[in-house]
Amino acid sequence: MNLENSRNYYGEILGGSADLRTDACCTVAAPPPEIRAALANIHDEVKAHYYGCGLVVPQAIEGAHILDLGSGSGQDAFLLAQLVGEHGRVTGVDATRAQLAIANRHLDWHRDRFGYAQSNVGFVEGDIEYLDALDLPDDGYDVIVSNCVINLVADKSKVLRAAHRLLKPGGELYFSDVYADRRVPDALLADPVLHGECLAGALYWGDFVPMAKAAGFADPRLVTDRPLAIIDADIAAKLNGIAFHSATFRLFKLDGLEAQCEDYGQAVRYRGTVPGSEREFHLDGHHALEAGRQFPVCGNTWKMLAETRFAAHFDFFGDFSQHFGVFAGCGVTGPFGASENDGPRSPGCC
Repeated sequence: MNLENSRNYYGEILGGSADLRTDACCTVAAPPPEIRAALANIHDEVKAHYYGCGLVVPQAIEGAHILDLGSGSGQDAFLLAQLVGEHGRVTGVDATRAQLAIANRHLDWHRDRFGYAQSNVGFVEGDIEYLDALDLPDDGYDVIVSNCVINLVADKSKVLRAAHRLLKPGGELYFSDVYADRRVPDALLADPVLHGECLAGALYWGDFVPMAKAAGFADPRLVTDRPLAIIDADIAAKLNGIAFHSATFRLFKLDGLEAQCEDYGQAVRYRGTVPGSEREFHLDGHHALEAGRQFPVCGNTWKMLAETRFAAHFDFFGDFSQHFGVFAGCGVTGPFGASENDGPRSPGCC
């Protein structure tokens, strides 16, 4: 039912993003200036059929090969195509033919708009729950993104396991999705509107974290989150008090990440060289790393910077030769809490 309903809801029922009945599949935060400039280069028809819930724009992706799971009409793919540059590449996967038709219709338009000799974007028809059936290379992608689509899939753990297989060592899954503050009753999955609005399939955040770890992503990091407004009275009544958040996580494919934030006396210093983040680099909601300052970090954070595409942008201090226990201040009862206006939380933990 999940795939069939997604194809119908996004291909037939919704005429555009204005027809959505909640803000779950909407991006409400104002993007930074460089992203606004890139969005101005995207065709109006593509933007009119955008249903993402977050901003899936990871840093330092010039030259990268990116896989977009559930690429829809192509807005994120065409946005990222500008940021990876002419020598990078973006591959989108989507199961809704009406959405793919819009994306493919404007390939040449975007190539001309970007000033590229050849298009660096391609789209593949396929169900992201069955990525194994597609001709995608193992260890083939620097970054995988997804924007409010994994919640629509029945077997989410299958998607995470496939993403881990498809990423290069040191690569990351950077994605936005909808999460619930409790387990959503299975009976609500039969409601096509609740499913299509990205609510019925939302994971309880407490189930997501162990699921991600079981897929090989040992230390999921929350980047941003915002509470969702359920303004439709009929939908709110069906949900019976369940609260939802849109959240962006980043998950790294790295060997040796530990279950806890362990302290080895390490530190990093950001060089201020990531385009668009010259003053401050945000790894996640707890790590706002100001350029030029030395920050103590846990072993996991050290690896996320030292063994990924970010390594060239940091100086590293220390090693793993001495262990000082769990990093002071780590450990929370839940991942959410800061309002959308608070911005990323200061580096009070590892």
